[in-house]
Amino acid sequence: MISVAEAERLVLTTVRALSAETVSLLAATGRVLRQDLTADRDFPPFNRVAMDGIAVAFGAVARGQITFPIETTQFAGSPPQPLQNPQAAVEIMTGAVLPPGADTVVRYEDVTFQVIDGQRTATVQALPERAGHNVHARAADRRQGDLLVPAGTRLGPAEIAVAATIGAATLSVTRPARLAVVSTGDELVDVAEQPLPHQIRRSNAAMLQAAANAAGATAEAFHFIDDQDVLRQGLPQLLSDFDAVVLSGGVSKGQADFLPGVLRELGVEQIFHEVEQRPGKPFWFGQKPGGAVVFALPGNPVSTFVNYYRYVQPWLRACQSPEMPPTPTAFAVLAADVSFRPRLTHFLPVRLELTSDGRLLAHPQRAGGSGDLASLLHCDGFLELPPNQTEFAAGEAWPLLRFRNG
Repeated sequence: MISVAEAERLVLTTVRALSAETVSLLAATGRVLRQDLTADRDFPPFNRVAMDGIAVAFGAVARGQITFPIETTQFAGSPPQPLQNPQAAVEIMTGAVLPPGADTVVRYEDVTFQVIDGQRTATVQALPERAGHNVHARAADRRQGDLLVPAGTRLGPAEIAVAATIGAATLSVTRPARLAVVSTGDELVDVAEQPLPHQIRRSNAAMLQAAANAAGATAEAFHFIDDQDVLRQGLPQLLSDFDAVVLSGGVSKGQADFLPGVLRELGVEQIFHEVEQRPGKPFWFGQKPGGAVVFALPGNPVSTFVNYYRYVQPWLRACQSPEMPPTPTAFAVLAADVSFRPRLTHFLPVRLELTSDGRLLAHPQRAGGSGDLASLLHCDGFLELPPNQTEFAAGEAWPLLRFRNG
């Protein structure tokens, strides 16, 4: 057996960059950018009015003038109308271009309007202290040509908004990884079927597909019975057509656990088998030269769940953006004392609580072993407890493997 850290290292040695594809702007949401996005013009591209009010020349204010005749009104989206008289004002709306001749904006809240001899005027109640008041200066945020979003960034709503701002109607992004999700076992039936008393539905396959899709991959499900000939006939196409084959079941030491032997027969090179952890110890990992990476996960649902999030998902993320550094390890504080005697890394199911003082507490949850799928409904993740101790005290912080966001 190898350690969890060594298993992770070996998994990540098989990472290979996926090719790029061009997609429409909104279709790029959640994908990894493969091009730099730079500013096509200054941000903002003009001196932008930041408040509804009046635009004036500060020199007039500095000389003590407080009442200004209104020359005109300017709205956002209209061409700027120059201030003709430096002792006058332009009524102005948020987002408009600052009129030439004006350099300061006094907000509506600090102005009183009245009509004197048929002329609309504005009297300033609170004088600005400097020129440029309530003006978002041209290029204050970014200059034309500045790097905005570097290649390798996962695109969220903020990045999509910036891409839209610079006119990027299409984007070059990493194509989705293609996963074959394979369940094995004679006891498994389709989700839509009514199982007999000795059968169960294929929940692991559904879980793996959902998790892979959430990580930005595409996943297609397959099922093989526990028959060596069936496996020999069905697996080769998957090994050549997909980036990774993720199997669930058939990798332990039972008489029907044929997968390790059949995979070796098919030319898949074993990289390791069994990891010093609970749950998920029988994990088998290998690679077909020139073909797919193979994650053969133990069939108990919690074991499959843990191994997917600990090994498969980091591999997917690294393939999508291999040039980016790994995601920093998250930690949570154990909320109660825990004992675990076996000298194995223990993935402890926990419910998370964010306290008012900013701590992330991990409350241990009871589970009926690695077959207790329903126990995951009350968990947010797993604390990764190391194998070199058996007692873990409340208040200690440990690495967090999180599968549910708040």
